Amino acid sequence: MLFNSIEFLLFFVLVVAIYFTIPHKYRWVLLLLSIYYFYMSWKPEYIILIMFSTLINYITGIQIYLANTPNRKKFFLGLSIFSNIGMLFAFKYFNFFSEAITEIVKQFSIQLQPLTLKLLLPVGISYYTFQCLSYTIDIYRGQLQPERHVGIFAVYVSFFPKLVAGPIERATNLLPQFFEKQYFDYNRVTGGLKLMLWGFFKKAVIADRLALTVNMVFNNVHDYNGMSLILATFFFAFQIYCDFSGYSDIAIGSAQVLGIRLADNFNRPYFSRSISEFWKRWHISLYSWFKDYLYIPLGGNRVSVPRWYANILIVFVVSGLWHGANWTFVVWGALHGFYLIFEIITAPLKNTVLQLSGVARFPKVIQFIEIAFTFILVSMGWIFFRANSLSEAFYVFTHMLEGLSLSLPRDLGLGWISFMYILGMIAFMEIIQALQGPAHLRQFLSDKPTLFRWLIYAALIMLILLFGVFDEKEFIYSQF
Repeated sequence: MLFNSIEFLLFFVLVVAIYFTIPHKYRWVLLLLSIYYFYMSWKPEYIILIMFSTLINYITGIQIYLANTPNRKKFFLGLSIFSNIGMLFAFKYFNFFSEAITEIVKQFSIQLQPLTLKLLLPVGISYYTFQCLSYTIDIYRGQLQPERHVGIFAVYVSFFPKLVAGPIERATNLLPQFFEKQYFDYNRVTGGLKLMLWGFFKKAVIADRLALTVNMVFNNVHDYNGMSLILATFFFAFQIYCDFSGYSDIAIGSAQVLGIRLADNFNRPYFSRSISEFWKRWHISLYSWFKDYLYIPLGGNRVSVPRWYANILIVFVVSGLWHGANWTFVVWGALHGFYLIFEIITAPLKNTVLQLSGVARFPKVIQFIEIAFTFILVSMGWIFFRANSLSEAFYVFTHMLEGLSLSLPRDLGLGWISFMYILGMIAFMEIIQALQGPAHLRQFLSDKPTLFRWLIYAALIMLILLFGVFDEKEFIYSQF
């Protein structure tokens, strides 16, 4: 069941109606039943995986807390880690590593056939396993007490708004909210619906429209060169942002309607002035997860400089692998690691050059250049993220300037009207985001005159109805 489907809208309206009708003490039952129905609409038998993950982490969490010796605590933490990572490895990475090992041994003239498993990747497995890991690790660290209500814990693991593609929630934020009695609050509910509307706009009007061109080019890269490849890369940068942030907006908004506060996952990432700032604004919940549960345990920046750089690279390579079992994702992650290391190394030189050249006197110019340069670096990285293979990614890089012309490529099938429409929708979104500044869209609109707010709502609805792509395309990050 996709967020951008009529089925989900009917499902959500029904859940909300019943939720605010029944007594608070029974709402966890409704949420759990609706969650499992929501998930089973994809592949019913994989509900067993969520139930297994729920049960094993519920038990290990309590046992870690009750353990009276360090070794016993470590044993149950290890059991939790092994179960979560083992399940993720079996369904997502087994074939990848099996094929990689086979290729390595072939270099030594040893002929082997890779052992592969014919398993469909369960939707959302990367998200709920990471959420369970943070839960048991926090208990082990003494930062959290285990949840004794197995039903509430099950809702925490698989809460349907964030189940498929996050945000990756922490138990300290989410679990207590399921015990709070929520009332139907008009301002809160309408605020959530407005955020959902904004998410639907980004998904249907921008992301899925851009996908038509992006898929055509990246699925047949050898048929294109020059400006066609440049535009497809530019389009994908906004497609993936609008697709993923659109999902997050719908998830956060739908949870808000129910009275549940999910963490923000995006903060205008393409306004970032550096790669380090970009990763504080893009997929925020994943960035903070890797920081707290991998980067800091590795030593963070409190180690020697070479070790610090190694820690950064390890985190980003693992982050790339988290996104998918493909070398393209590994290279994408490594590239961002090198970006960040290069940024750290050259920071003193950059400041010196700015001072000596006199450009430092023009902060707005510097800001514009930094934002543009960061966007270009990120977009170059997206080529590896989107390409079907490393060879196709390198083809894009080596042919982007071939036969380059400033005219609109005819081989994209885009007329000037369609092209200007796409640019107009992107510009409309970026203007709204620039106007809202650091505040969230909901806060930004709440301070504006009634007429202005309703004009925005009406414009979004009309744009969705007139220009939205309604073929129920799957969200990109739901595949991870």
